[in-house]
Amino acid sequence: MLFADSQVSVDIDEDLCHESECSQGHRSTLSISTVEGGRICLLCFSNLLTASSPRAPTLHVSYALSQLSHALTQPQFVNSLLSLHHVNLIVSPLLIALSSFDDQPIACQLIEVITTLCDTDVEVLAEFTARIAKRIASGALAWSRRQIYMLHCFGLLLNRSSDTNDLNAYIKDKYALVSILVSALDLPSEEIQGEILFVLYKLSILQYASADDHTIDILNSFVPKLLHTSLQVLLKTQADDVRLNCIALLTIMAKKGFFGKVHVNDTSSMSSDEADNFMPMTEDGLDGPPLSVLFAEAIKGPILSSDSQVQISTVDLLCHYMSTEDNAEEKMIALVKENIADYVFEILRQSKCEDMVVDSCLRVLSLFSEADQAFRERLVVGFPTLIRVLHYVAEIPFHPSQSLTLKLLWSCLSDCPGILSTSHVHELIIVLTRMVKRHTDEQTSILPETFIMACSIFVSLLKSPSFLETSYLPASVQDVSKHAVLSCFTTSEKDSSQLLHSLFLLKEAYAYSLEKSSTSSSGKVELRNSILDVSVSHLLPWFMTNVNQITAEVVLGIFETFNFILLQNSDTQVTQFAKALASSSWMSLSFGCLGLFPSENVKWRVYLMLSSLIDVLLGDDTGKPIRDSALFLPSDPSDLLFLLGQKNSHNFQLCTSQLAFLLILHVASLFDDSKDKQFITERKSRESMRQTEVQVAKRLADEKLVLLSLEQYILVNGNSLLHGAADTLIMIPLVNLYCLHRGLAGMNYNFSYNLEAERIFFNILTTNSWDFPSAINNPVSVKWMFQQQKISKLLSYQLLKFCQSNSNSSTVHKNYHVVNVKMVSELVAAGDNYTATLLISLLDQLVEEQGLENDILSVVNLMVSIIKNYPNASDQFCFHGIAYVIQKLHDNPHYASPQLSETISLLLFNILCFVQPKAISAEEPWLDMAMKLINYLVQTAAAGSWCDTGLLVIGIFCLILVKSTKLMFVEVSKAILFNASLVATIDRVISAACLKGPALCDCDEETSTGENLIFILLLYNFSLRSLDVVLPGPVDWQDFIHSSNEMLPISMINIPCDNLCRLMHFGPPPVKLTASYCLLQLFTRFSDQESIKQVLNFSLSYLLSIMAILEGLVFYSDIRVAINCGRCLSIILEWEKPHIQETDIIAKTNWCKLIIEEMAMSLALPSLASKSSINLHKPALPIAIALLRFQTIPEWMRSVFDDSCISGIIENLKTSCVSADMVHFFRELLNSEFLNAEHLASLSQVLQACRKKLHMKTNYQDDNTDQDIDKRGTSDNLTEACEYLICLMSSSETRESKSEDETLLEEIDAFFEDINSEGL
Repeated sequence: MLFADSQVSVDIDEDLCHESECSQGHRSTLSISTVEGGRICLLCFSNLLTASSPRAPTLHVSYALSQLSHALTQPQFVNSLLSLHHVNLIVSPLLIALSSFDDQPIACQLIEVITTLCDTDVEVLAEFTARIAKRIASGALAWSRRQIYMLHCFGLLLNRSSDTNDLNAYIKDKYALVSILVSALDLPSEEIQGEILFVLYKLSILQYASADDHTIDILNSFVPKLLHTSLQVLLKTQADDVRLNCIALLTIMAKKGFFGKVHVNDTSSMSSDEADNFMPMTEDGLDGPPLSVLFAEAIKGPILSSDSQVQISTVDLLCHYMSTEDNAEEKMIALVKENIADYVFEILRQSKCEDMVVDSCLRVLSLFSEADQAFRERLVVGFPTLIRVLHYVAEIPFHPSQSLTLKLLWSCLSDCPGILSTSHVHELIIVLTRMVKRHTDEQTSILPETFIMACSIFVSLLKSPSFLETSYLPASVQDVSKHAVLSCFTTSEKDSSQLLHSLFLLKEAYAYSLEKSSTSSSGKVELRNSILDVSVSHLLPWFMTNVNQITAEVVLGIFETFNFILLQNSDTQVTQFAKALASSSWMSLSFGCLGLFPSENVKWRVYLMLSSLIDVLLGDDTGKPIRDSALFLPSDPSDLLFLLGQKNSHNFQLCTSQLAFLLILHVASLFDDSKDKQFITERKSRESMRQTEVQVAKRLADEKLVLLSLEQYILVNGNSLLHGAADTLIMIPLVNLYCLHRGLAGMNYNFSYNLEAERIFFNILTTNSWDFPSAINNPVSVKWMFQQQKISKLLSYQLLKFCQSNSNSSTVHKNYHVVNVKMVSELVAAGDNYTATLLISLLDQLVEEQGLENDILSVVNLMVSIIKNYPNASDQFCFHGIAYVIQKLHDNPHYASPQLSETISLLLFNILCFVQPKAISAEEPWLDMAMKLINYLVQTAAAGSWCDTGLLVIGIFCLILVKSTKLMFVEVSKAILFNASLVATIDRVISAACLKGPALCDCDEETSTGENLIFILLLYNFSLRSLDVVLPGPVDWQDFIHSSNEMLPISMINIPCDNLCRLMHFGPPPVKLTASYCLLQLFTRFSDQESIKQVLNFSLSYLLSIMAILEGLVFYSDIRVAINCGRCLSIILEWEKPHIQETDIIAKTNWCKLIIEEMAMSLALPSLASKSSINLHKPALPIAIALLRFQTIPEWMRSVFDDSCISGIIENLKTSCVSADMVHFFRELLNSEFLNAEHLASLSQVLQACRKKLHMKTNYQDDNTDQDIDKRGTSDNLTEACEYLICLMSSSETRESKSEDETLLEEIDAFFEDINSEGL
C-alpha cells in the first residue's frame, strides 16, 4: 500500500537489475543516485528508522539522516524522488522516528529532513501536516518529551501555510486536535506549553484566514478553559519564547472578542458574596480570580521583560484587550487598580523612545484615559514621562504619536492644573513652540489634530498658576500665538478648526497679557503689543481678502477675538487697534458679512462687535444703543436707511434703532479717509484690502440715499428735536452726518438738498447743546459748517468753546481734539470759508466786551497753533485785520497781564515769520504797535531786566528788520533803528556787559544777562542788514568799525567793534556765536564798500587787537564761531592799509603761522592732526588765501606747503569734501607757483569728477533755504524763537550770495581757466 511503484512492471535486463540491487537485495527502482555517484536505498532507510527490535544505533540513524539531508540539497535527487513518487516511502518512517527518539540531535535532524521535504512540494507538506495532526489528535500517545519534537515540527509546518497552500483543509478532526492541545496546556513543561501555544496560534490564524472554512469556530468551544489556562501559563512562565507564543495566541483571541464573552460570564456568574470577595467560580468549576485580574497579573511579567519584542507584543495585547466594547470601563478600572498603567509608564520611562514601543504604549494610555477617575492619579505620576516622550516625537515630522501624547498631556493638565512645575512649563513651552513654528513649513509640518491639541495645551498652560509667575515665558507666548495664526491662513479653506483653535489661543494669550503679576510686566506689554500687531497687520488683511472663501464659524471666531480685545480697553494700544479697524472699512466689511452669512448668530456677533468698537472710539458707553437694539436691527443697510426715515413718536425701540444706525454711519464717516491706514505695510495686502472694500462697499448706501434719509429723519422728527429732546448722543452723529453729506452734495452738483430740512437743522443746532470738537471731525463736514454764514453767531460760540477746551486738556474728547485743531488750521489756511474771519471777530468781540482774559488767551493760543500747523495762515489773519485787534489789546489796560502779553507777542512773532508782502496793508497800525512795544522795552529795562515778553518783542523787531529788506515795514524799521530811548537802553546793556570782563563767561543763555545780550546782538545783526534799505543814502561802514570812544554821526542802534570783540572774547558760547556773526556782517559790508580803497583810518595797534581776538577764536570748538572769525581775519588781511606794511602785521603775530601749519597738518595727514584741529581747514582756508594774495608772501608759507604737503592734501581730497574755499586755495597756490605738473594732473582729476557730480544734481535743490527756514519758524516759547532767529541769521549769511554749488562750479571753472592762461 505504501509503495505505489511496487506494482509497476519494469522490463529490465536481469543482469542490470542484479547489478543495481542494494546490499539487502532491494530493487534498484527503490534506490536513487546522488551527484557524488552513490545511491540511497529508500527501503533500507525506512527500515533503519522503523526498526524496533533491536533499534538501530543512533550513530547509524544520524549518518543516514545526514546523507539524506545532503542529497535533498541536490535538484537531480529531489526531482527523481518526486517523479517516482518514492517520497511516500519515507513519510511514515520519518514520523515514526520523530515520535520514537528522545535524542535531541536525532530529532533535530529528523525535523530538518521533514521540513526540507515539505519545502520541495506542496503535496508533501500537506501529507506531513495531515499525518502529524492525526497523530496528535488521536490522543493515543502519552505526553512526553519526545512529543515536544512532534509539536515543534507541526508548528514549523503550519508556519509554511500560505494563500496557495492552505493547510487548514488537510487537518481533519480539528476539534479533537484542539481539545488535546488545550488539555495538554496543563502539563508542567514550559517547552511543551510553548510549542502547544504556538501550534494553537498558527491553527487559529489558519482557521480565520481560510477562505473555504465557514463552519464553526473551533477555538470558541474552548474559550473559557483556553483563556484561563493560557493566562496561567503566561503568569507562571519565565521563558520569553513561551511568553511570546502565549501573547500571540491571546492577541488573536482578544481580536475575536473572546475576552469580552468570558468577562460577561464571569460577571454574571458571580453572586453578591463572590462579587464582594472578587473570587468568582470559573466555568470549569475551579476557584480563581476574575479574568480581568488574572489578565492583569499575567501580563505584568511580560511587560517588564528584557526582550523588547515581548514587551511590544504584550502592550499590543493589552491594547486589543482594552479595545473590546464589552465592559470596557470595568476592565480599565480593574487594570488601573492592578497598576498596569504604571507598568506602561515604566516601559516608556525605560525605553529609548523607540517608535514601536512609544506607539504601542501611547495607544494603551489613550485607552486608559477613558477611565477618567481611576486613571487620573496614574496619569499625574506619568506626566514627566509624557513630556520626555513629547520631546522625542515632536522632532519627527508627522509622527503619528504626537497627537496621542498631546491628548494625554492635555487631559492631565485639564484635570490637575496644579501639577505643573516651573520646569514642566519651560519644557512644554520649548517643545510646543518648535511644533507650532514648524506648522508653517509643509516639509516639517504637523498633523491638523496635533496642531489643535498643541493649541489646547498652550491654553491650559496659560491658565496655570506656574505659568503666571514665570518671567521669561511671555516671549514664547508671543512667538506661539503669532505663528499659530499665520500657519492657519493656508489651511482655513480645508480645515477651519485649526484657525478657530489658533484664534482661541490668541484670545487667551491676550487675556494672559492683561493679568497682573509680580514679574514680567514689560514682557506682557510686549506680548500685548505683538498680539495687536498680528491682529492688525496679518489677521485683518487676510480676513478682508478671504471673507468670501471662509466659513461662518471662522467669521464668528474672528469677530469674537476682536471683540474680546476691544472689551478690555486696557491702554492706548487698544484705541489704536480700534482706529485701525475703523480705518479699514470695518463697517462695510461687517455688513458684507451679514450678507454672506445671514444667520442670527452672525448678526448678533456683528452688532455686538460694532458696539464695542464704538465704545472704544467714542467712549462713555456710546455703543449701548447698538447692543440694546441688536435683536431688532435689520441686516441690510437699505432697510436701516428706511428705518432711519420713520417718525419715532417716542417709540423707544425705534428711537434706539435709529440712534444705533446713526452711530454706525458716524463712526464710518470719521474714518472714511483716515490717515490711520498705516497698519498694513505690504503692497499686496493693501491691494487686496482695496478689492475687498469694493466688494463689501455695495452693502452700504451711497451718499444721496443717506442724505435723503437724514433729511427725512429731520423733517419727521424735527419737532421733538427742536424742543430739546435731542441729547448729546443724538446730536453728535446727526450734526456730523448732515454736514458731511451736505458737503459732499456741494462737491457734486448733481446732489439736491431740502431747504426746509436745512432750516430745521440750523434751528436744532441753535436750540440744542452740542460739542463742536466731537460732533464734526470730518474735513468735509467742518468745511461745509464754516461756509454757512447764516449761523456765524453759533459758530463763533462753538469756536470759543473749542478754544476753551483747547486750553484745558481735561475736557478734550478722546483723541479727536488734536485732529480738530488741525482741521481748523486747514480751514484758515484754505481761505474759502469764514473760519479766519470768525476767529478774528471773536477775538475783537471779546476785547470790545471786555471778556474773560482766559477766553482771549485761549483764542490767541489757538491762532498760534494754527500758524504752527499751516504757516500761510498768517496771511489770512493779516488779510482780515489781526493787527487792529492786537492794537486794541495793547491799548486796553484791562489786558496787561504778563501771560497774555507774552502770548500776544508770541502770536506776533509767528505771524511775522511767515507773512507775505501782499498781506500787509499800509493803513494797518504796525507803526503804532512798534512804538508801544519800544516804550514797553524801555520801561521794563529801566525797572530792571527784560522778561520773556520783552525778549520776544526784540525778536519781533528782528523780524520787522528782516522783512524791511523786502521793502516791508520800512517806516516801522526806521522807528526801531533810530529811536533814541531804545538806542540808549541797548548801549547801557552792552556797556554793563563789557564791564563784567572775564565774569561775563558765566552769563549764559540761562541768565537774564546772557538772554539780553543774545537778543540785542541778533537785533544789531538784522539792523546792519536793514540799513541799506532804511537809510536814503549810502552808509559809511567805517564809522561802525571805530572803537567805543568814538561817536556815530547819527543816533542809531550800534555796538562798537571793540565791544563786539570783548563779547566774543569773554562771552559764553551763544554770545560768542551771535557777536561773531555781527562782526562778520560788519566787516563784509565794509569790504564791499567802494570807498574803502580811498580812506582807512585805523591804527596798527587797533587792528592787531582785533586780530588777536579773532586768531584765538579760530581754534574755538564751535565751528561756526571759528569760521566766522577766520573769515573776519582774512578780510582784515586783504584790506589795503595805507602807512601800514603787510610784513608789519605778520611780524606782530605768530598765530597766523600756527593756524596755517595746523591746517596743513589736518589736510595732508588727518590721522596725525590733533582732535581740536581736525576741522581747522574750514576757518583757516580764508586766512591762507589772504596770505597767498600778499604782494610779499611770507617765507614760511613755502616751507609749510612744500611738495610733499601739497601731494598729501591732494591725495586725501575727495569729491564730497571739495568746497569753494578749497578750490580758491588751490587757485592761489597755482598763481603763487606752489604747484607742479604732477600736482596739477592729480588735482584736475578730482575737480573734474567733482564738476561732473555737481552737473548731475537735480534742479529741485535750487536755493530753497527760505522755505526750509520757514518750516522751522513756528515757535511756542522764547527758546524756540531764539533758535529760529539764530538759524535765520546764519542762513542769511549764505543766502545773500549765490548757492554753494554755484560758487563751487565758478571756482572750478576759474581754476581751469587759470591753468589754461598759464599754459600748463
